[in-house]
This record gives sequence, structure tokens and C-alpha cells, in this order.
Amino acid sequence: MQKPPHDDFSLKETKPHLGGGKVTGDKLTSTYDLVEQMQYVYVRVVKARELPSKDITGSCDPYIEVRLGNYKGVTRHFEKKTNPEWNQVFAFSKERVQASVLEVTVKDKDVVKDDFIGRVLFDLNEVPKRVPPDSPLAPQWYRLEERKGEKLKGELMLAVWWGTQADEAFAESWHSDAATVSFADGVANIRSKVYLSPKLWYLRVNIIEAQDLIPTDKTRFPEVYVKAELGNQHLRTRISMNKSINPMWNEDLMFVAAEPFEEPLILSVEDRVAPNKDEALGKCVIPLQYVERRLDHKAINTRWFNLEKHAVVEGEKKKEVKFASRVHMRICLEGGYHVLDESTHYSSDLRPTGKQLWKSSIGVLEVGILGAHGLTPMKTKDGRATTDAYCVAKYGNKWIRTRTIVDSFAPKWNEQYTWEVFDPCTVVTIGVFDNCHLHGGDKASGAKDSRIGKVRVRLSTLETDRVYTHSYPLLVLHPTGVKKMGEIHLAVRFTCSRLLNMMHMYSHPLLPKMHYVHPLTVAQLDSLRHQATQIVSMRLARAEPPLRKEVVEYMLDVGSHMWSMRRSKANFFRIMGVFGGLIAIGKWFDQICNWKNPITTVLIHILFLILVLYPELILPTVFLYLFLIGIWYYKWRPRNPPHMDTRLSCADNAHPDELDEEFDTFPTSRPPDLVRMRYDRLRSIAGRIQTVVGDLATQGERFQSLLSWRDPRATALFLIFCLVAAVVLYVTPFQVVTLITGFYVLRHPKFRHKLPGVPLNFFRRLPAKTDSML
Repeated sequence: MQKPPHDDFSLKETKPHLGGGKVTGDKLTSTYDLVEQMQYVYVRVVKARELPSKDITGSCDPYIEVRLGNYKGVTRHFEKKTNPEWNQVFAFSKERVQASVLEVTVKDKDVVKDDFIGRVLFDLNEVPKRVPPDSPLAPQWYRLEERKGEKLKGELMLAVWWGTQADEAFAESWHSDAATVSFADGVANIRSKVYLSPKLWYLRVNIIEAQDLIPTDKTRFPEVYVKAELGNQHLRTRISMNKSINPMWNEDLMFVAAEPFEEPLILSVEDRVAPNKDEALGKCVIPLQYVERRLDHKAINTRWFNLEKHAVVEGEKKKEVKFASRVHMRICLEGGYHVLDESTHYSSDLRPTGKQLWKSSIGVLEVGILGAHGLTPMKTKDGRATTDAYCVAKYGNKWIRTRTIVDSFAPKWNEQYTWEVFDPCTVVTIGVFDNCHLHGGDKASGAKDSRIGKVRVRLSTLETDRVYTHSYPLLVLHPTGVKKMGEIHLAVRFTCSRLLNMMHMYSHPLLPKMHYVHPLTVAQLDSLRHQATQIVSMRLARAEPPLRKEVVEYMLDVGSHMWSMRRSKANFFRIMGVFGGLIAIGKWFDQICNWKNPITTVLIHILFLILVLYPELILPTVFLYLFLIGIWYYKWRPRNPPHMDTRLSCADNAHPDELDEEFDTFPTSRPPDLVRMRYDRLRSIAGRIQTVVGDLATQGERFQSLLSWRDPRATALFLIFCLVAAVVLYVTPFQVVTLITGFYVLRHPKFRHKLPGVPLNFFRRLPAKTDSML
């Protein structure tokens, strides 16, 4: 018996003070309404002029130090410049402010000790407040002062104001939450950003034939195939069946291409001259910018492409020589498919590549990432445990990354993001990560951002226009078992703009039309999905700041298809849960047949009699019954979104060796004895599955043998029975036959035998093909 789920792993409903506004029903009055308002003191340092020099040389290397209490932000410094321009913004959280005076100091960078040039002081009580959509506060010139308050030569252009995280300057600001990170040391890695996945296409290359090939050895029949390359993707056709200089294939090769198209398609016609030796007969390079695009399954015109070959002329360098060999192909970019870059179970976008085929949006998804608490220490810095957490959310082709809160186990982000929704049966994924690229982490080789956990929310499980505020447990499976890494606090709202369109979506196919008209094989889809995830992770890793490969792969569930004993058990129990209802109905019917409750059995007899006498009531009764069950269950409908379930995943009681096997690399890196033990265990499990599959095949073959005359006596008996049954059923009303059969099945236990019935005995004696198995 499985133990109940851990209370600490459950979903908790919360009631945060969202938007600083009042709640009216399920809607909020503020526009930035799914997060808690956070007050900040913003300081925009624009530039300075006529700064006095402090060095003996008469030069000035100025920088600005903005200090508020114990928090200090520093700009970059300029060498030998008296009129520098910075245009940098600093934001100090009101929660952490312990002073009433803001100090902006200009200093001269020196080798031994930085010299004081001048400062400007602000009383926080006098700082104005700004609420968007008010225009940004205009910067002003302030005269520098000495520490004693006397005016100095030199001026500083500043703007200081109170604002919230809704301010336009918030995203580009240095934050007091990241006080230990300077502008010169990875501040780009802590800012919030929005990313877009590259637009992906399926590239179909239909290689038909080649003509007039020129093999080196003309005395043998060439064994020709075509090798195609697109970036890191390598595919090849089979060797042509007609071994001549005009080979034919008519074979499709499928690639994933991303805009902007950077790599060309390279085709090489090769001859297998020996078991491990191939000879290139010609090559052609095709830029994808000029490839035809199609949105449906209509045939594309074929084209002949000339082949080129490198040749060495009298010891000189290789030259490209054009000759008469050519290849016949049909190439197109498929816009009618959706390029699968996510696990199909957690897809956030199902639209085709071609924008012309997109339907209008049906609503808006809003997610407020409020904060997290109880995060596990992820690394050690200066001898103490610490975590630098940030969030990543993905829906459709839009990725968002919150700012990094440095050195906090209870970070507060309070950032709100919006996505257009085109299909309600999609999933938004929110992941939490530890930033390992601060304080020179980029220079450290092999540094990777650590995963803290993730949450998935399926939009179809949300009621429209309702704000869901919950604290989700961040559960991660480790080789030692499942571990709670903390909790993330989210506010989610799905607003439907077109209710009828959304309802109509439930009648549409899940994937675009081309997936059904011209379907791809399972092997093709697996390979193409792998290539798509590699392209997306590579492109996003090139952004600034980068969304790193390990983050993208975790969000896209790369590797979720790998073998896992734990996941196999979980899926088996899920199947048993599906069949549990049918098994329960079977047990209930068995109790009816055995008259365990005579009153219920009599009522069933009466109902059966009514349905037989009035068969037109059967379907209305079934649908009315289902309707009443649905109405009855409405009272107990789920009020919270689904979340990670450790019991359903069999993660709370998984054996350590099974987890070690799940985290093993592919190919394996474990010692041979351990691999042999796991192989033997897998063989024993496969043996049981093999037995079950064999038993199912046996039952099916017995049905086939009824008319096959494999057992002549059994087939003769069955044919005689069929003839008698046909005559009896022809002369007897169908209702009478049904009544007799029903009452026979529901007969009292006094009229039953414990031995199996005649039909079952006859069926079990029928032959199967097991006799022919080796």
C-alpha cells in the first residue's frame, strides 16, 4: 500500500496583497495587479561636467558611488575625463532602507586610495514619487559639495524618485538586492529579460535521382548514396538499388532549420568503393533563403542541381570544377507543421510555422512571479552557504527571465508577465534556478546554473478570469531521492476574450492539418525534436544575457524519454487506475449476479426488463445518467491547479538503485557488475511482459481458430452451433432472447455451479500458434 503524500509536498493557497489595490470579486482594480507592489528609490546618474582634478598629473579618473545606508552602488570609471557620461540607474528597495539620506559621491580612482571629489545629498522625505504612466522625471544639474557642505567646482546631472517595479527603469537598474555585484562583474547576468525562440521550420529534401555520375573506377558498378548536412544535422539515403551512373532513390530526408538561416544545405553524392571507404562524386551547396516554402501538401516543382567536384591540377591547390553530373530533387520548407521542440505532453504552443495559418488568439495568460521561500542552499561562498535565485518561464515562443536576487533563501521578485493564448490545452512552465555566473563565474570553466525546481500549469484546468494565488512546492528528484528545494509563490490568471472560439477549439485537431494529412514517423519526430531543442538552446545561449543550455534543456524536458524503472512503475499504476473503474463495475456486477444485496438485484432486474421492452430508452438513459454523475461531481470539482505529485510519480518510495540507474549517463558510465545486475533485472521484467503479451496473442489466435479448421472437431461444433443459433434467433423475437439471456446471467446462486461454463471450457480447448513457437 502506498503511503499518503507528504504534507510538505502539497499545494498551499495564499492570500497576498496583490497590486496594492482592492479585490472586487475575482478581478483586481490595478493594472499591474498580480504582484505585490515593491517601493524603490531610483537614482539615474546621467553625466558630470567640469570635475576638478585631484591627481598630481592634473588628470581625473571619475566614477560615482551611490550610497543609501549599508548599500552601495558603483558606476564604471573613466580614465582622464572631466566630463564623463554614465547614464546608469540604481534602485534601492524600501524594505532594506535603513537611512533617511541618499548620498551620491564623485570619486577619482587611484592606485592606493580613491580621492573624494564631491557629493550631493538627498533627504528621502523630499524625494518625489512617480507613478506610471507619468512621464519619466527629467534629470537636473546639482552642484557638488564638500563634506562640510561648501560648494565646489563641478556639477552632476541626476534624477531621484520613488517608484515601483512597474517603472520603466526597473529592468535596466542595478538593484540593492544584488549589492555585491558590480557593473563590471556580471551585472548583465542578474537583469530580467524577455527572449523569443527562433522561428523553426521543417526542411524536406526529397532526393529523386542523379544523372551522369563520373566514378573514378569505371570498371565496377557504383554503390551510390547521398549525404546531406545542415549545421550539426547529418542524414543520408540508402544505397541506390540500381547500381549505375544514373542512380535513383526517391527518398525523403527531414531537417530542422531556424530563422535567420545561417547554414546552407550541403549535399554530397558518394560512392561506397570499399567497406570503410567512400569517394565523393560531387557536391552542391544550397542556401535556404532561396528554398520554396509551402503551407499544405501540394506537390512542389522538382529541380536539377549541378554537382561540383574538387580536383587537384598538377599539384596546385584544390579547385572547384563544374561538370555534367547533376542531382534531381524536390526541396521545400514546410510551413504547415508545428515543429515540436517540447515534450508533447507539456506543449505550450501547437501552431504551425506558417503565420498565414494562425488562428486569432482566444485570450491572455498573466503570471505574477511573487517570490520564493525556504530555498535550499545551492553553493558555498566565502565559507557560508548561499543561493542566487532567478526564475524562467516559458509559454509559446516567449521566454522570460526574472532578475537574480543575490544571497537570499526567500527572494521576492514581484514581476508580472503576459502571453497571448491560442489554445487552452497548453502548459506554462516556470522554473527556478541558481545563478552560478556571478563574481567571475563566466570565467570559470564548466560553471552551470543549478536547477532548484519547476512548476507546470495547464491552462485548461483554470477557470477563466479567476486569480489563482498558490505556493507551489519545488520538487526535484536526486539520486538520493525526492527532495523539496523550497516553495515558489505564483499568481496566475487566464482571461478569455472569445469564449465561443475557445469552446470551438475543443473540436479542432490538436496539431496542424499537415501532421495528419502527411504524417511523420515516430522515429522522425524523435530525431527532429532532439534537433529542435539543440537549435533553441544554442540560439538562446547566444543572447545577452544568455539563457544557458542547461536551463533551456531542463525547461524543455530533454531526456524525459529515457528509460526509468520509477517512471515505468508510475505509468503501470496509472494504467491500473484507468482500469480501476472498469474493475469496480465488474465487481459490482458480480455482486448483483450473486445476490449479495437482494433488493439491488431485484431493482436491476426491473430496470433490465424496462430497457428490453423499451430499447429506445437505452441511449437516453445512459447519457442522462452520465449528465447526473457530472452534475453530482461538480460539488467536489478541483479548486486548485494540479501540481507535482510524488506519490503518483513513485518518487517517494523509489529504490536507491533505481534512482541511480535513472541518473546514469547514456551510454552508461557505471561499473560492469552493476550494469550486468541491472540488465538481468530488466530481462526478468521483460520476461513477465513477454508472457503477458504471449497470453494476449494466444487468446486472439483462439478466436481466429474458430473458423480455421486447425481443430476440425472444434470448428465443426462451432459451425453447428452457429447454424442452430441462426435458426433460433430468426424465429424468436430479439427481446425474448435478450430477456432469457439477461435473466440467465442474473440467476440466483442456487442455480449456479462453481465449475467454468461450457462456452469458456470450449474456448480454452481451442488451439493457438504456441505449438509452432521455438
